[in-house]
Amino acid sequence: SLKMASDSPESLMTLCTDYCLRNLEGTLCYLLDNETLRLHPDIFLPSEICDKLVNEYVELVKTDSIFEPHESFFTLFSDPRSTRLARIHLREHIVQDQDLEAIRKQDLIELYLTNCEKLTAKSLQTLVSFSHTLISLSLFGCCNIFYEEENPGGCEDDCLVNPTRQVLVKDFTFEGFSRLRFLNLGRLIEGVNVETLLRPLASLAALDLSGIQLNDVGFLTQWKDSLVSLVLYNMDLSEEHIQVIAQLHKLRHLDISRDHLSSYYKFKLTRRVLNLFVENLVNLTSLDISGHTMLENCTIPSMEEKMGQTSIEPAKSSIAPFRGLKRPLQFLGLFETSLCRLTHIPAYKVSGDKNEEQVLNAIEAYTEHRPEITSRAINLLFDIARIERCSQLLRALQLVITALKCHKDDKNIQVTGSAALFYLTNSEYRMEQSVKLRRQVIQVVLNGMESYQEVTVQRNCCLTLCNFSIPEELEFQYRRVNELLLNILNQSRQDESIQRIAVHLCNALVCQVDNDHKEAVGKMGFVMTMLKLIQKKLADKTCDQVMEFSWSALWNITDETPDNCEMFLNYSGMKLFLECLKEFPEKQELHRNMLGLLGNVAEVKELRPQLMTSQFISVFSNLLESKADGIEVSYNACGVLSHIMFDGPEAWGICEPHREEVVKRMWAAIQSWDINSRRNINYRSFEPILRLLPQGISPVSQHWATWALYNLVSVYPDKYCPLLIKEGGIPLLKDMIKMASARQETKEMARKVIEHCSNFKEENMDTSR
Repeated sequence: SLKMASDSPESLMTLCTDYCLRNLEGTLCYLLDNETLRLHPDIFLPSEICDKLVNEYVELVKTDSIFEPHESFFTLFSDPRSTRLARIHLREHIVQDQDLEAIRKQDLIELYLTNCEKLTAKSLQTLVSFSHTLISLSLFGCCNIFYEEENPGGCEDDCLVNPTRQVLVKDFTFEGFSRLRFLNLGRLIEGVNVETLLRPLASLAALDLSGIQLNDVGFLTQWKDSLVSLVLYNMDLSEEHIQVIAQLHKLRHLDISRDHLSSYYKFKLTRRVLNLFVENLVNLTSLDISGHTMLENCTIPSMEEKMGQTSIEPAKSSIAPFRGLKRPLQFLGLFETSLCRLTHIPAYKVSGDKNEEQVLNAIEAYTEHRPEITSRAINLLFDIARIERCSQLLRALQLVITALKCHKDDKNIQVTGSAALFYLTNSEYRMEQSVKLRRQVIQVVLNGMESYQEVTVQRNCCLTLCNFSIPEELEFQYRRVNELLLNILNQSRQDESIQRIAVHLCNALVCQVDNDHKEAVGKMGFVMTMLKLIQKKLADKTCDQVMEFSWSALWNITDETPDNCEMFLNYSGMKLFLECLKEFPEKQELHRNMLGLLGNVAEVKELRPQLMTSQFISVFSNLLESKADGIEVSYNACGVLSHIMFDGPEAWGICEPHREEVVKRMWAAIQSWDINSRRNINYRSFEPILRLLPQGISPVSQHWATWALYNLVSVYPDKYCPLLIKEGGIPLLKDMIKMASARQETKEMARKVIEHCSNFKEENMDTSR
């Protein structure tokens, strides 16, 4: 029931852990000498809570860019009297020698160290302090843990000549680790003698030697009565290896898979080898032979294979050696082998490349330790999602999210994963996705954009964001997503397609959001970034989508936001406006966007004097006659002039053109507009229009405002009648009708507006009792 899992809210434990980690000082800790974190003395926490704190901390540092790591975090768990640790999973560069050293007094049962490249042989010594309690240990990918630093000269001066060199530790063994049952030494450094290292372990149950080349594995037979799981991924096998494996009669899980691209393997799998495994390893429930070349035909004749329905019964197996199995395997790894395409495979779960189920099984099985295989599996999923419909959408999404989080720095996974996300989040799948899942997608997409300045990843991530409702679904990461997009747009060398998508997203993000959001984004440099893009396009004499979206974004971000309007003027926005008008006289969309923006600037009283020049007033007056985009350009030009007229004749500080002449042109323009025009505009508030009603200094501004209201309430009554009533427009219109200075035709129009709104109210009255 994956659907249920993804929809259920986080547990209280998870929420509390997350909150405490993000507010350590305010919850569990205090700061000693303003720098070191210390646990409050009255705090005692059991291992269930401490394990979760440590494991979640590692997860947060790894996947949440906003989360700040603490240098002294691990010291909080140094005293087993107040904190207990039992099972911890540490990853990558997050953990260093001193961190393990800090918790050495803890009785750890399970310690997984994955790709912790900063750990050195100092940590090998720390491991000894856990030796009496450890049951499970992983040193996967800890490539420096068998190296110590040695300074050959030993004296200060000599260090300059002979810097510290790395020396392999050869005398360490698991002597004294009497309880150790599960051990992962994957990708262990060459030169360490595995046999000597492991000899002291009395009864190993699981051993992973991935990526290690051993010519002689005879020593494995010392655990033939205890070993239930053996992983030899990417080990080049020989007949000797096979004979040893066949003696490990307790094995339930055997993995001899390989990455067929990583190097040339001499060994080829044969029917005889598989028969040997089936006969000798009678407890086998899981087998992985992915990436192998089959030397001779293991399959039964195709005529026989086509018979009847698909079956997992060993007796019907299309792979001949598996007919000897007592029961179907729980898991069979056949990824990148020819066998996965056969009809009857005797296993409940198969990894392969034949269909969606097999591909998802592969991603699930290999993500943690085999990113090289996982990226190819995700690539197959990408094709499935692109070409046909995914039948296990939620599982697919969760697996891709996990892979992207787990391998934040793996370019191949970031490229294929971000591409797959684009197809898995598009509109046809929208209904099946919970808010929680969609938020997780946004988080990993933003992580990808942050970690990778690489074109393909950036483009995939931007395209995926376009599948979300903007700004609503991105609001919980509002600052971060804007910063990332501005960062993309400010890069000196730019990919045209990314630029276009990023500007489109920026525009959508500042449309229909609160003013404090707009102010914050303005302070991030949004206005400046858009003007720079416009400047570049002007220099190239191109008016494309980027140019139009940039003006549209400026129109949106200045809406009722005086600070951003002022920034527009301070960064020579008016100069660019005039240059664009001159360079692109026929571009109607562009003119509309530019004038919409200037309408916002004109609404700010303190900024209007800057618009009061002969050049600007002439340009606005001439645009009154424009037929561009229906009435939009003419309407917006008239709006700008209406606000300027509202400041009265004494504010008219220019000789040319005359105020009366401009007023005349404004009346003519308004009378030429069709009152039923459908509009390319969206008002969130009528406040800037309503302030033009109760005044006698500029009847033409009053008329423009009344026309605007009349047009909107008659064409879009459902949206604008309630808004006008809510904002107190009706009493203002009634008062205006009584004014002597108002023109007769304005009063007529005002009466129609009032009538429209009262009819709307009556029609929508709730008459049910």
